[in-house]
Amino acid sequence: MSITMHEIAVPSFTKHLEALDAILDKAIAFCEARKIEPEALLTARLYPDMYTFKKQVQSACDFAKLSVGRLAGLTPPVHDDSEATFADLKTRIAETLAVLREAKPEAMEAAADRDFTIKAGPRELHFKGREYLLHFALPNFYFHCATAYGILRHNGLEIGKRDFMRRMPSA
Repeated sequence: MSITMHEIAVPSFTKHLEALDAILDKAIAFCEARKIEPEALLTARLYPDMYTFKKQVQSACDFAKLSVGRLAGLTPPVHDDSEATFADLKTRIAETLAVLREAKPEAMEAAADRDFTIKAGPRELHFKGREYLLHFALPNFYFHCATAYGILRHNGLEIGKRDFMRRMPSA
C-alpha cells in the first residue's frame, strides 16, 4: 500500500493549522484574563534573531498554502503579511485551510516526480515534487508551528502537547 502526496500533505497541514487556530483562541482568552496587550504576544520571539509569533504563524500558513498550491497546480492567495491582530491571523489560517480543501489528490500525485525550483532568499533550490514536500515544505511548516507554540508557552500560556497534537481532522 502506498501513500499519496495528498494524504501526506493535506491532513497534516490541516491538523496543525486547526491546532494553531485553537491555540490563538487560548491566547486571546489569556490576554483578556490577564489584561495583557495582545501586541505583547504577537511580537514575542524566542530569541532576538528569530521571527515573532505573528511571523511564525504567517510562515506556517505560507508553507502549507504554497507547497500544496505548487503541487496541486493552484494559485493560493497572496498575503502581504499585514496581519496585526489574533483575528487577522485566524483569517489567514482560514484562507489557508480553504486552499488545502481545493487540492485534488490526482493533481498532487502527478507532481511527485515533477521538477520544482523555488527561491529561498537569494538562492534557487531544485527539487522533485515528493522531495520538496517531504524534505522542505513539511519540515519548515512543522518548525514554524512548533516555534509559534513555543513562543506562547514561553510567555505563560497554559498549553501542552495535546494542544499541539490535536486529533486528526475528520475526513
